[in-house]
Amino acid sequence: MKVYESTKDFFSSDPVVLTIGTFDGVHAGHLAVIDVLKKTAVEIGGKTALLTFHPHPRVILHPSNHGLKLLNTLDERRRLLQDSGLDFLIVEEFNLELSRLTPFEYVKNLFAEEIKPAAVVIGDDHRFGRNREGDFNALREMGKMFDFEVIALDAKYVQDIRVSSTKVRSAVEKGDVAQANKLLTRPFPLKGEVVGGQKLGSELGYPTANLKIEEELKIIPGAGAYAVWATTEGGDRKMAMLNIGDRPTVSDSGCTTIEVNLLDFTGDLYGSSLEVEFVDRIRDERKFSSLNELKSALKIDEENTRKLLGT
Repeated sequence: MKVYESTKDFFSSDPVVLTIGTFDGVHAGHLAVIDVLKKTAVEIGGKTALLTFHPHPRVILHPSNHGLKLLNTLDERRRLLQDSGLDFLIVEEFNLELSRLTPFEYVKNLFAEEIKPAAVVIGDDHRFGRNREGDFNALREMGKMFDFEVIALDAKYVQDIRVSSTKVRSAVEKGDVAQANKLLTRPFPLKGEVVGGQKLGSELGYPTANLKIEEELKIIPGAGAYAVWATTEGGDRKMAMLNIGDRPTVSDSGCTTIEVNLLDFTGDLYGSSLEVEFVDRIRDERKFSSLNELKSALKIDEENTRKLLGT
């Protein structure tokens, strides 16, 4: 997959079948859309392309109250789209200037003059341009004007995308990562930098890597203990236990932390990045009466993690 940072840089010697969207999660519904693109591309001997916008339009249009939480960072989406078999990804910067384009200017500037698609595959409720004034019928008419076909996605596909995205986010927020993974068709990922902590885990026999998540829009699973796979910056993949919460047994700060204990691992991870893939939730977060009770619970967590991850 070739990635372009702007429609102005885009070029294809083959006909292009284009769709537009965020594709957050790149879940089963999105993959169905990409399958439609692929089939259409085969019919015309062309290539598939996705136009997406970054930052997310809501961040620019409603900076103080966008309320946005995303399943994927941009880098995660790139990797997932690469795996999907998409030919081209175009990441257009979204800014106030772009938001003020009329529907005609939007299609003329981005499509007709830059991408030059042979076909655009889109839901029939798609809106575009200033104040979302452009609709499917307007796009179809402009397609005749600028010589591209507009193909309506099956309504069920569009509905599945909406439902899946909402359901995935809801499941992640509740900590039901097993359900989220079913909808995503793969484990939910989280990546962060390992930063210093209180080192209490080492005293309990379960040293933890404290994760700092840089992407503020990245959705975080609900509080609890999880079985995960953890991959170090060097590519070492280990079974791990992960806890999200405010550590009620040992702290009253109320600050949420993300702590990962890599099983069968020795080494210094401080300052490096760590990526985790959530497999299942082991238990709720709870306050233990003593450190010994907490240590016993961690032992049970380890046993359950090893069972879940297969060893």
